[in-house]
Amino acid sequence: MFDKSTWIRLPRNVLVGHGVLEQTAEAIEELHLRGQPLIVTSPTPYEIAGDRIMSQFASWDQEPAVVVVEEASFDAIERVIDRAREVDPGFLIGLGGGKAIDIAKMASDDVGRGFVSVPTVASHDGIVSNRGSVPEEGTRHSVAAEPPLAVVADTEILANAPWELTTAGCADIISNYTAVMDWRLAYRLKNAPYSQYAAALSEMTAEMLVGNADSIRPGLEESSWIVVKALVSSGVAMSIAGSSRPASGAEHLFSHQLDRIAPGRASHGHQVGVGSIMTAYLHSGENGLWRDIRDALANIDAPTTAAELNLDEDEVIEALTTAHEIRDRYTILGDGIDETAAREVAKQTGVI
Repeated sequence: MFDKSTWIRLPRNVLVGHGVLEQTAEAIEELHLRGQPLIVTSPTPYEIAGDRIMSQFASWDQEPAVVVVEEASFDAIERVIDRAREVDPGFLIGLGGGKAIDIAKMASDDVGRGFVSVPTVASHDGIVSNRGSVPEEGTRHSVAAEPPLAVVADTEILANAPWELTTAGCADIISNYTAVMDWRLAYRLKNAPYSQYAAALSEMTAEMLVGNADSIRPGLEESSWIVVKALVSSGVAMSIAGSSRPASGAEHLFSHQLDRIAPGRASHGHQVGVGSIMTAYLHSGENGLWRDIRDALANIDAPTTAAELNLDEDEVIEALTTAHEIRDRYTILGDGIDETAAREVAKQTGVI
């Protein structure tokens, strides 16, 4: 008897393009959301786009409430939850980068209100995924949450964001290659739940970035268009899978361990990009996919070496040899990689 079932939650409205920020309220009204908006943001995004968002609700009965957060933390989430319980909003808007959007996402899940994602940087696929990431005591927690009801990504704003944040988003997407390779390996060896559709979408997203790496340049709206659509696709793949597996494998474990060993040295996206070079080598050997990943990262000005991540050799080796301890998720690292082997991988790929 067949008794398999799934429940896939996806954004209903996704607006991407030049000037679409001005359609935020329209996209929300189309969802029949009512009540007072609660905007969750951080200082720079609020300065860039806060007034333009607020002005769209001038005709509503109540002007939006605003919570400005300085850093991503569980304390910040609690502060937003407390504010939400105080004003009883009809919905939340996450305005900014990963910090504001993840906090809004997790707070909205807690208070049972819908959430709209308005990214001002294209730095990671959390703008549309059903996962949030929160750092605490030198590590990073991945927390399940509801995906946004709508995404409004203005390419004019995204193109003017710091270039290193955009390259971090690109690197995060390119690392989907090795995440899916790990996922398939776990399916074959450990019978881990696996979705062929989610895996194919995630791989296609990575291929789109690698194939267009030469044309992704600073200040170009066309580049922002390519990147944000890839980020949306990656987030949708995670929603289809019901987990972060399509976009998180050994390269993410490597990054999370670096957050413990050398916190604040480099961005998450750049760390997983370098991790993906090495884990692709472990999967496919000297002449495999790792060269394409490395070259694509280099083409978009993303780091490909330990030095470019502001790390020394020993920190990279420590992270690579201990990354398997981060969580119970089977990857190419298995139950750990020997230090000598790790150093050889890092040298062969030019990471050290």
